[in-house]
Amino acid sequence: MRIRSTLLIYWLLLPGLILAQPSSLKQAQLVKVRAGLPHFFEKIKAKEKVRIGYLGGSITEASGGWRDQSLQWLQKQYPQATFTGINAGVGGTGSDLGVFRVEPQVLGLKPDLVFVEFAVNDQGKKPEQIYRAMEGIVRKIWRQNPTIDICFVYTLTADLAPYYQRQELPPAALAMEEIAEHYDVPGVCLGLEVARLAQEGKLIFKGKPEEHPQQLVFSADNVHPYPETGQALYTQALGAALRKLASVQKKERAFVMPAPFVADHWEAARMVPLDRLARHGSWQIIKPGTDSVAYLLRNRFSYLLKSTHPGDYLEVRMKGLACGLYDVVGPGCGSYEWQMDQQTPQLIPRFDSYATYYRSHFFVMPTPPEQAHVIRFRISGEKLNKADILSKRNQRMDDSRRFEENAGYAGQLLLVGDLIP
Repeated sequence: MRIRSTLLIYWLLLPGLILAQPSSLKQAQLVKVRAGLPHFFEKIKAKEKVRIGYLGGSITEASGGWRDQSLQWLQKQYPQATFTGINAGVGGTGSDLGVFRVEPQVLGLKPDLVFVEFAVNDQGKKPEQIYRAMEGIVRKIWRQNPTIDICFVYTLTADLAPYYQRQELPPAALAMEEIAEHYDVPGVCLGLEVARLAQEGKLIFKGKPEEHPQQLVFSADNVHPYPETGQALYTQALGAALRKLASVQKKERAFVMPAPFVADHWEAARMVPLDRLARHGSWQIIKPGTDSVAYLLRNRFSYLLKSTHPGDYLEVRMKGLACGLYDVVGPGCGSYEWQMDQQTPQLIPRFDSYATYYRSHFFVMPTPPEQAHVIRFRISGEKLNKADILSKRNQRMDDSRRFEENAGYAGQLLLVGDLIP
């Protein structure tokens, strides 16, 4: 392919990646080594089987991207060991869902190293939100096994490139670096070289490769990299960082969990099966073998609860920091009314301008932790103007029958706290 050969030409002509010296937290550098990944590299030296968890969004989930390529790089670099990967990437989601997913989708498979990639999907969130989730991820991993190494990696979009071109971290990545610094976790800027090439006119962020034979084309949409260019640059940056991280030796001392960075971190975040909730009304259990929506989302949920009847609700009795649902957004979805105790319900639409297809989604609402609460997720009778919502992205209803229902689909309870009787 022309795109692959173009990347090779530029890679041979350009100087190699230079590892930046330590500097202020805000400054972007290829790798901030900190405590390194000593347990990971110790297993490699011992010629053991090594499992790597990849927790992130669609950039991580993508087949043939940096996740797959980094496994191939490691296997070639260290042929004495055997590497397998855990794909825990979920498109369109950030660390605020990742903190719930890390236990069942990563830790349950016993990784030796976990890469955490949410810098793109967390962009625009308040630092406090990022602190809670990212700290929760770190503490959950080390609470289960302190010998699991962790590495934060920062990808980019075209909109974020100017930060890196100024050698600065974008706001979301900077918030993550504050957590990384507190816990001595390495951080790697996968997009630093991408931004430099764009600044020099050698790379464009959006386009068709065949229309730009003299430049690298990063992606088709400014966000999701082509495997042969953007993702390959990410992999090469990670490889350069791993070479540096390989030099860090393990410190022989008992592990002590650091004091929290923020008091309201989400270490207690967990997914709870819906069979532990009280169901009121005509909820149906739908499964991949018998329902088309459940089949489409079979890689996310083993089953879903579905209701199309306004007033039907799921009830949770809990105490903690937050409560929500891991659920579905799509053509036949409506809205929930989320109600805490006797307060006025809040409308949570499960249809948006991307809802021409079904995809997993989630919402989490804060709950005052000082007291117990009764939470209800009620199917709303309020009809959404779906045609108007779709028009915001110049989308149309291809078949009005697909959009007629106003259903709620629930997959897992998201809880930061505990259920109570």
